[in-house]
Amino acid sequence: MKVDFYQLSRDPAEQVVPLLARNTLGLGQRLLVVSEDKDQLGRIGDALWARDGTFLANGQAGGDHDARQPVLLSAGTEPANGARYVVLADGKWRAEAEAFDRVFLLFDGSTIDDARGTWRSLDGRDGLERAYWRQEGGKWIKAA
Repeated sequence: MKVDFYQLSRDPAEQVVPLLARNTLGLGQRLLVVSEDKDQLGRIGDALWARDGTFLANGQAGGDHDARQPVLLSAGTEPANGARYVVLADGKWRAEAEAFDRVFLLFDGSTIDDARGTWRSLDGRDGLERAYWRQEGGKWIKAA
């Protein structure tokens, strides 16, 4: 399992998730986007449809076609679309995320302490790789 920590300093989650979704879909994977904030999920859904004049098909969990959605937006971690990749867009770690192949934990100043605690709790786990990403001049840089 790989866990990528993304510190949001310039762009909000709704601008970062479309980038992660495009890359995930480009790898032939499906994506589950999780947030307890219904309004945030709505903004993310809008951004996925309107990214750079293109769109990334997505849907809100609980619909008739969840299994067909390449990107599924949900308050929970049940991958009804068969996703093996998950974005925790609200900055909250969930133990259920450990069932995925890849986890993207997005956090900002309000959730940085929780992200640090999660980083420490995952340290030294067999089969788990961690990476920390930060924004620098509009680009994402992997921190050493």
